[in-house]
Amino acid sequence: QVQLVESGGGAVQPGGSLRLSCLTSESISSFNAMGWYRQAPGKQREFVARFTAARVKNYADSVRGRFTISKDDAKNTVYLNMNNLKPEDTATYYCHALRSSVLEGRREWWGQGTQVTVSS
Repeated sequence: QVQLVESGGGAVQPGGSLRLSCLTSESISSFNAMGWYRQAPGKQREFVARFTAARVKNYADSVRGRFTISKDDAKNTVYLNMNNLKPEDTATYYCHALRSSVLEGRREWWGQGTQVTVSS
């Protein structure tokens, strides 16, 4: 059973920074894709950033240039470094992992979510 454990959420002022962490129970290399999504109150969950199977970094237009996804394979951890935070970044942020195999097919997992609040 894959588990994703998130940390790093909190409250910051506009222009501030946070680093979210996602500790995985499996090696990062065992996943075809890993990344971050967020969901604001009353809105649908949206893509934020991810590593593709080729470890190419993808970003949503709304965060490109401000957020950076990174990883530490030795620590089984994926990070989301968030800079120049804006009030519209306020949301619950979720870690996501995807694995596809012949035996199990396409499977995906979500973290529990961590709250990010950006306000004055």
